[in-house]
This record gives sequence, structure tokens and C-alpha cells, in this order.
Amino acid sequence: MLVLNFNPFPNLETDRLLLRRIDNNDVKEIFELRSDAETMKYIPRPLVKNLDEAIEHLALIDSGIEKNEVINWGITIKGNTKIVGIIGFYRTKHEHYRSEIGYMLLPEIQGKGIATEAVRVIIEFGFNEMKLHSIEANIDPRNIASERVLQKNGFIKEAHILENEYYDGVFLDTVIYSLLKKNHK
Repeated sequence: MLVLNFNPFPNLETDRLLLRRIDNNDVKEIFELRSDAETMKYIPRPLVKNLDEAIEHLALIDSGIEKNEVINWGITIKGNTKIVGIIGFYRTKHEHYRSEIGYMLLPEIQGKGIATEAVRVIIEFGFNEMKLHSIEANIDPRNIASERVLQKNGFIKEAHILENEYYDGVFLDTVIYSLLKKNHK
């Protein structure tokens, strides 16, 4: 069975990025990300309406890390402490050595290879440090940009599930992508 330990918290780096623990100083950025309709367009979750809700979301992130259940990083551009996105592992299936990856970026940062770079480094962390066997991503089929990020990182499409989620009065499809450790280069 998979055993996770995120203490001490693992900061991750790429050529351009520092992925670090989100803290109370990031509440405005959490609010900016989670309250933006464009950022949340393909994420079936309610928009954060105020800073108090952003603080609650931050506490939820922190609690998951402390319990070694989930891990989230704030994505920053090296030389700037402002979070421009969030990335992490969610819904880990310990008995199957499998976890789900999720990420979001501010609209002005999208299309610059940031998500591809951030996904690449957490894949390495997932396989090498967490000892995952496989990583999955569940995306809205309309989210072509996210699909490209996954494909660039070697993920393959496993399934297109029709109308499996009901959110805000609408049934939504889900596309599942996955990457096996043995297929990762």
C-alpha cells in the first residue's frame, strides 16, 4: 500500500518555475484564481466569492498536506513570489498506487508552456518520490489546452465518459488521461 509523507514540504524547481507551498500570504492570489470565471470555466466547482472563502480554500489545501492526503503547490515564476497557478495531486488511490493530477493558471499566464513545465516536474515527483504506478487527469473535453499539456507530457486518452457529472444544472462529460510509470520517459 502506498504511504505518503509531505513533511518536510518538497519545493520543486524547473528552469523557469518554483513550485512552493501555498501560505496565508497567497490568499489574494487564491481568490484571483478561484474567483475568475475564465480560469474556472472547465472546473465544475463554485467560484470563490470573497477573501474569507479563499482563506477557507487555503485551509483545505493545508489540511490535505498535513494529513498526507493531497499535495498542492503554488506555481511561481522564478524571481517573483506571486502565485500564477496551482498544481497538485488529488484523489490518491493508495491501494492502486494511482493519483489524479490537477492544475490551473491565471489566463494571462496560459499559452506560455508554464503548465507543461509544471506538470513535467510533478510527474517526476509523483513517480520518483511518491512511488506512484500511474497518474491520471480528468478534464472537460472542451479544454483543448489542458489536453495538449497532457499529451506533451506523454499522457494517453483512456476514456471519454458521457454526462457523468451534474453541475450547475447541466450534465458534463469527462475525459480521462493517464500515464504509467513504465511508459514515462
